[in-house]
Amino acid sequence: MRKDTEIKFVGQPIFGQLLKLIDKGTFAELVREKKSDYYYKAFGSWDQLVTLLFGILSRCDSMAETCEGLRAMSGKLNHLMIKKAPAKSTAGDGLRNRDSSFFEALYYKLVDRYKSFLSDSRTYGLTFKELLIIDSTTIRLFSDILKGVGRNPKNDGKKKGGLKVHMLIDAVQSIAKFVRITEAKVHDKNFLKEIQPPPYSMLVFDKAYNYYLQFAKWTENKIYFVTRQKTNALCRIIETVMEKELQNWSVGVNKEEIIEVSYKENKEEKQLKLRRIYYCDEKNRQYVFITNNFEITAEEVAFIYKKRWQIELLFKKMKQNFQLHYFYGENENAIRTQVWCTLIAQLLLTVIQKMANVKKAFSTVATLVRIHLISLLDVYELLKNVKRTYEIHKNANLQPNLFPS
Repeated sequence: MRKDTEIKFVGQPIFGQLLKLIDKGTFAELVREKKSDYYYKAFGSWDQLVTLLFGILSRCDSMAETCEGLRAMSGKLNHLMIKKAPAKSTAGDGLRNRDSSFFEALYYKLVDRYKSFLSDSRTYGLTFKELLIIDSTTIRLFSDILKGVGRNPKNDGKKKGGLKVHMLIDAVQSIAKFVRITEAKVHDKNFLKEIQPPPYSMLVFDKAYNYYLQFAKWTENKIYFVTRQKTNALCRIIETVMEKELQNWSVGVNKEEIIEVSYKENKEEKQLKLRRIYYCDEKNRQYVFITNNFEITAEEVAFIYKKRWQIELLFKKMKQNFQLHYFYGENENAIRTQVWCTLIAQLLLTVIQKMANVKKAFSTVATLVRIHLISLLDVYELLKNVKRTYEIHKNANLQPNLFPS
């Protein structure tokens, strides 16, 4: 029997199917709570969300392109639950003036809605309540809206503006659990003060987040961490637990120590006891990890740090598959709104990818959705299909033929 691999046409565009993942009741409740439609009659919060998601998913370079693209979809806008395409000026005003905190709150509502669905088992039996990964990525801007980071350019140049997206993700999910958007000049360690991980959870981050005072507070609350130690870090070696020489480019732990580091709290100097693990990888590179957990093995410490790569992949998805090279507005609120809507778009595509249960790469899923964004195809069959044949569904609500026979 021949396997049925045809893609069936349905009665609404793929974009409309994506938007159905957003519960309208929850959305309306959030609009009332944030009063985000208080000063708007013709361009509501839903209209702005649809407009921005259309621009982000179709990779439009400007608000003008986005509005013109929506205008060309006039026959399908009812599927998106908007009456008409907004004018460029109307969309621009909404982007500048509607508080970005509304879209931030919407993102967290969606994370809460789909967190259990997106969870899977990738911690391989580690006995922590949660394995959380922390990192940040910088997005450069071609204006000085937000203060940039780094040295001033040569020839009396000027640093470009920039923002930094600080992110915390769960290792068993592929979405951001907590996000902060700041000026690029803000130091990474300030983000650690804002998160509130539960007791017995494990945090993983790179050495840019070395902050001993915060480490001491976590230790008191039984919150554990694994990170790399800075090369110029000062410490006192209390005990050498194990030391061995690895032969013939072997991979593994070659040294473990108990160390003591100093930090200041209320102008009083205090000490914190940590484990220091030396690890050599397959390319003969030496890594030095520190942790406040004395229960797990040294090999587990190295394994946990390797899990940090998941957040790098998340940043790669965000920057390579969505349009963060061009911003639709020039004030800080507009930029923050676009970043939050980009995170919403990434979350919706991740949910679609998981629902379709396919092994296609995220970039492939994003490309297929972008190409067929307004096509009347079943998005799940599109992602599952291996042959590109199409069958018109009998009940499809299609446009009339422009050239009847």
